[in-house]
Amino acid sequence: MELNFKKWIYLILLSIIWGSSYILIKKGLIGLSPLQLGSVRILMTTIILIIVGWKKILLIPRKSWKWICFTGFFGTFFPNYLFAYAETVIDSSVAAVLNGMTPLFTLILGVIFFNSKIKYGKILGVLIGFMGTLILVSNEFSINNGSESWYSILVIIAAICYAINVNIIKYKLKGISSLGIASGNFLAIVLPAVLVLFFSNFPWGETLYSPKVSSSLGYIFILALFGTALAKVMFNELVAISSPVFSISITYLLPIVAIGWGLIDGETFTLVQWAGCVLILFGVYLVTEKKHLKKKKILVDIFILLKKK
Repeated sequence: MELNFKKWIYLILLSIIWGSSYILIKKGLIGLSPLQLGSVRILMTTIILIIVGWKKILLIPRKSWKWICFTGFFGTFFPNYLFAYAETVIDSSVAAVLNGMTPLFTLILGVIFFNSKIKYGKILGVLIGFMGTLILVSNEFSINNGSESWYSILVIIAAICYAINVNIIKYKLKGISSLGIASGNFLAIVLPAVLVLFFSNFPWGETLYSPKVSSSLGYIFILALFGTALAKVMFNELVAISSPVFSISITYLLPIVAIGWGLIDGETFTLVQWAGCVLILFGVYLVTEKKHLKKKKILVDIFILLKKK
């Protein structure tokens, strides 16, 4: 298969898989509580990744394990439960769009703590994305008056956790394979997840086989197998055969897929929410490196000069 065609196939498949994870969380909450959903998802994914990536775990240097544990909690453990709790109130489509703030938070944290360089265009992107987030959050406040309106903030906290995770992996875990990091992450958080599940009144026994619970477990298994384990392998392959810029363009497609699933499931997406969505995606676009565009421009300029000669 031609590489250019293959990378587009991977991009589309990953967008569908990760964009569908939000509706799978929503369906998983029908028979399980947020704590139970988050814990079961971690347990299932741990089993899958340990089977596939145990050899990579053995190659992780001892000095790197503290950062593996750190990224395990901020990249998976906390966001798992935050998303589960958030989607008990807010729509899955709104959660997907708010999660699009992750690249913006990644940029901000990188500048503050890791001395990353920033350009004026990126600052503008951060501000525009923040405006879009405020629109979505304020819309949730108008719909859900009272304490429930704060559930949208949980997604933003999860996005910040993801941003911390990305920066730590970039600056502290260089040279370790993505599969090794992912497998190590889940190995580090599986015991706390078991403890949370133990104290969450999980429906053991006959209740476990009730239609609601068994259906929710099925959705979570799909989420763990495809949305986490398989998707990570595919994404690593996508990065290998394309550029980081092309790979991160998944960020633009995830909310579209999630909104589509939400509309099919009967969720409403108002004009105000569309406006906030557009602002966030435009902000993400501005903060994303576009070096490949510069290269293309240089090649075009060279071609024009040669043609004139």
